[in-house]
Amino acid sequence: MTNVHLFVGPSAVGMKIPVPDDIEVHPPARRGAVHQLIERHSVPGVILLADGTFHSYPAVGHRELRDAIESGWQAWGLCSMGAIRAAEMLPLGMRGYGAVFQAFAEDPEFADDEVALVHGLEPPFRPVSEPMIHIRAYFDHLRMTGALAPEHIDQALAHFKCRWYAERSLPALVEYLTDLGHLTALEDIRDFDRFRLKTRDLESFLTDRPWTLKETHA
Repeated sequence: MTNVHLFVGPSAVGMKIPVPDDIEVHPPARRGAVHQLIERHSVPGVILLADGTFHSYPAVGHRELRDAIESGWQAWGLCSMGAIRAAEMLPLGMRGYGAVFQAFAEDPEFADDEVALVHGLEPPFRPVSEPMIHIRAYFDHLRMTGALAPEHIDQALAHFKCRWYAERSLPALVEYLTDLGHLTALEDIRDFDRFRLKTRDLESFLTDRPWTLKETHA
């Protein structure tokens, strides 16, 4: 039986690779899920925390992750709630991976709502809105390519940052840019998957499999 456990939901929607067969998939983690997991397994394994609840149910707790680590489990965080917890718990032995994790680890003021979104309640937990961090990646691309003036990009980011996370969506993005007449900026929105950093991080993580690498010490 596998002892590698992935807590994931909307971050896996649209992945171009399947989750490997040697990983047991669980729904987004909620408070108590990690405690229940370690109680069911007498031998420590690996926790891969990508997605977690934060509104409908209490979020996965720091203490249960700490207890898992102290019991000998590897705990990795990425994508969404996992990236937040990994950045918060690096000194306690949790490990992080990916661009979303780096954003939280490098900037203590980076807000949790940057990864928040609305999604379906049942598998595959299909997203209904886009997290702010994806919208940022899109506008970063427009800034880099010169498709939109920097002042317009700053105004757009401020606009979407002020909106409720459930109202951040591709239709809202299209409507905003259309109303302002920025039609050329919409050309790259057809391939918005490349700006979905949470999904891209998860694909890379499952390909790299860093939890399998042996640590070396100088």
